[in-house]
Amino acid sequence: MGNQLITSENDERVKSFFQTLERISRLMGDMFASRKPELNGESFYTDEELSKKLKISRRSLQDYRNEGRISYVKLGGKILYRSSDVEKMLHDGYRERFKK
Repeated sequence: MGNQLITSENDERVKSFFQTLERISRLMGDMFASRKPELNGESFYTDEELSKKLKISRRSLQDYRNEGRISYVKLGGKILYRSSDVEKMLHDGYRERFKK
């Protein structure tokens, strides 16, 4: 047997190992890219993020703000929504299904 250099060219196990590492690296990169920063344990949504999440227009969010249906933070020209305020709005608007 002697001394033999094991590389990805001559051993499928090594090749598979490095492919798995690359896949894990990509998944972790995706996971951290989508992570929302927190402030005192609270995460915030922008207009664009929240409208996509709720599947409503940004104009509807503006109407909700104007009507006082949802709380928000105005920081400079940017509007931010606390995740807890969004959950409260959804909880308050929840209606049980109608039973016949």
